[in-house]
Parts: sequence; C-alpha cells; structure tokens
Amino acid sequence: MMASGPLPNLPPHILLVIARLANGILMSEKPRNLKAAILIVVLAVIAGSIGVYLKGEGDGKVGTPVPAVEGQVSRGLATGTMAAFVIKGERKPVPEISFVTEKGEATSLSQWKGRVVLVNLWATWCAPCREEMPTLAALQSAMGSKDFEVVAISLDRKGIDVAAKFLNEVNATSLKLYNDPSTETLGKFQAVGLPASILIDREGREIGRLLGPAKWNSDEAKALIEAAVEEKPALAP
Repeated sequence: MMASGPLPNLPPHILLVIARLANGILMSEKPRNLKAAILIVVLAVIAGSIGVYLKGEGDGKVGTPVPAVEGQVSRGLATGTMAAFVIKGERKPVPEISFVTEKGEATSLSQWKGRVVLVNLWATWCAPCREEMPTLAALQSAMGSKDFEVVAISLDRKGIDVAAKFLNEVNATSLKLYNDPSTETLGKFQAVGLPASILIDREGREIGRLLGPAKWNSDEAKALIEAAVEEKPALAP
C-alpha cells in the first residue's frame, strides 16, 4: 500500500483509472482541441473526488460538529514539513478504536482522554513507515508527557512480535507497542494508505491529519504539537 498524497503517491488502482481515462480520450478520433478540453474536465473531476475522499473522517456515523477550541492550532502551523497536515474547521469525536498492548491486553483510545494524542497507523511492510518511525520516536522522546503521547498502532496481521522487531531495527524503541491485526482502525479513520497520522485533542476530537510520511521530529511538527497541548476550550456562547 502506498502513501496517500500528491498524484504520484496515490494508490496504484487510482493511478491506473486516471491513466486509462486519459489514454482513451487522447486515442479517440475527436478533434485535438475537443480532446484537450474533455481531458481537462475529466482530470478536474477526478482531482475533486480524490480531495473529498482523502478528507473523509470518522467511522461513517453522523456526529455533531464541535466548534474548534480557542485558537491555538491554526492553519498557519501547517507549513514546512507539516504542509500536508489538514486542520479540521469543525472538530468531531474520533471513532471508538480498539487495539492491543504489548502484553496482549485490550485497550482503546478512550484511555487517553484528557491528553493530546498523535495516532500513527503503520505496518512493517510499509516502506515509508520505515523512514518515518524514527522521527515519531524522536518526537515522543522530546515531547512525551502527561499531556501528550504518540500512539503508534501497527496493523500487522502477524501480531505484535513482528512490530517489536521492526521498531528495534529502525531504532524507534521509545514508542510503546500497540497492534490492531484486524486492520479495522484504518477503515474507521477512513485513512487512505499508510502511514497515516491523526492528531486528537484532549476531548477526543480530531484536530487534523497527515496522510503519508512526515518528519515528526522537525521544528514545525513540534510547534504543531505544542499548540495542541496549550490550547484552551472555547467559551460557551
């Protein structure tokens, strides 16, 4: 599975559909100007559809939009290494996610309510994840506290032992081990591809997400996390 993001990094099945449509239009007997116009319209529609698809959130259930908290996490923070981070205008509670700990005990995201959490979905077979995991470990080492934690959930079907070996290999042992062999977490978050990172506020609502690999130990990433930790709930009207 490939990382989501710009056109070159879209999943192969999406690229194949685009390529076939474009080729069919270009090989048709229509006048050149008409073919170009049709191609532009088709690609624009596809781009719009992908944009909506990538911004999907939650588990498909209708939730009540929640006004964003008083402005700490602003769109201006989505810059540099965090330019691909999409900040939600209205926050909704994240879906109930269940997974297991290193000891094989069942747990869920509700256990982290009251803390800011960066959920990262990954797998040992995901090449971009190998690149990203050390930066997540560095972020956890630098900023992990009673107020913030990186919760990296492996989606490996072979279990948590495989994930543990992987984290040792990439020197990311500061991350705690969590595993969802059912891979249901990916669908509930409506994440397209791995890795996928979802930033969640203290109330269990999604602040925003970044699909694809990122440098989470960068200054921009730390500024984003710091803003999330420091923000205050909006005052009731």
